[in-house]
Amino acid sequence: MSEPSQQPDVSFVIAAYNAEDTLAPAIQSALEQVSVSVEVVVVDDCSTDSTLEIVRSFDDPRVKPIRQPENGGPGKARNTGIASATGRWIAVLDSDDTVLPERTAAMITRADDMGAEVVVDNLEIVPMDGSPTYRMFDAGELAKRKTISLADYIGSNVIFSETFNFGYMKPMFSRAFLIEHGLGYGEDLRIGEDYIMMASALASGALCAIEPSAGYVYHLRQDSISRVLNLGHVDDMLRTDQAFNARFPLTGSALAAQLRRTRSLLDARAFLTLVDAIKTRSPGAAIGTAIANPSALRHLRMPITKRVQRVFARWSVNRNKPKPPKRMQEAG
Repeated sequence: MSEPSQQPDVSFVIAAYNAEDTLAPAIQSALEQVSVSVEVVVVDDCSTDSTLEIVRSFDDPRVKPIRQPENGGPGKARNTGIASATGRWIAVLDSDDTVLPERTAAMITRADDMGAEVVVDNLEIVPMDGSPTYRMFDAGELAKRKTISLADYIGSNVIFSETFNFGYMKPMFSRAFLIEHGLGYGEDLRIGEDYIMMASALASGALCAIEPSAGYVYHLRQDSISRVLNLGHVDDMLRTDQAFNARFPLTGSALAAQLRRTRSLLDARAFLTLVDAIKTRSPGAAIGTAIANPSALRHLRMPITKRVQRVFARWSVNRNKPKPPKRMQEAG
């Protein structure tokens, strides 16, 4: 196969770390896009398995392997890939997901018809337990929406919200728009880097079109980092949101949505602090957190709730007992 002489329609950027079990199908699905020209930039983030060898095993000039000099996380790896990409559009593909053959052509058509700088589509969800696949969003609802505003996007990324989270969508960005506005992924984030990139594009004036068909295949996996939230992640998101607010002063409905998101992150932090206190059998810390942040209690689910009740009950019984000598208190 000869090297393409013209600019590719789309550059798929895949950040890969120890992805030997899933990477090949991801790359192959990107190469199998129909009616468009593609390149696939795969950034190996210092894997310790055969990830880089798998990338190099593709005998196709459209596959471009890059080896990071040191592990920097998904945001930095994606920025490296974007800097090396040459396509008119940039499409991020996770190393454990795939895309359907018609996806790119449908999204580019939608974006061109609407004059959009960003385009998103529906997701096909593949459960980890082998149960039937399903669509993340209702296609009819997406068709009626047509676009996603900054306020809608921020408002959907509220932790503990029961609404659909547009942050799961995998956008395609106009590369020229990213360059013009100096946009890139947050390199300090290990979770939530997709959110801040999309929010920054919308805050920079991008129009985000919606292609209601499902072209991105999202594979739920037990070890997916996106399914695990800890205090460090929440603190990183709060810090990144502060920088976002400083760069893009918000008003109106977007500001209201951002305030709700910030409150939800603070609630999440209180909740995780409460859970940690329960796990470490620290009733004093748990009670202090609950008093200071009553909303944290509302987010508890079984069986943690029973554990809280047991801790509080034990504390209630023991609080009326004579206190041990100071030395014993410290030792306990």
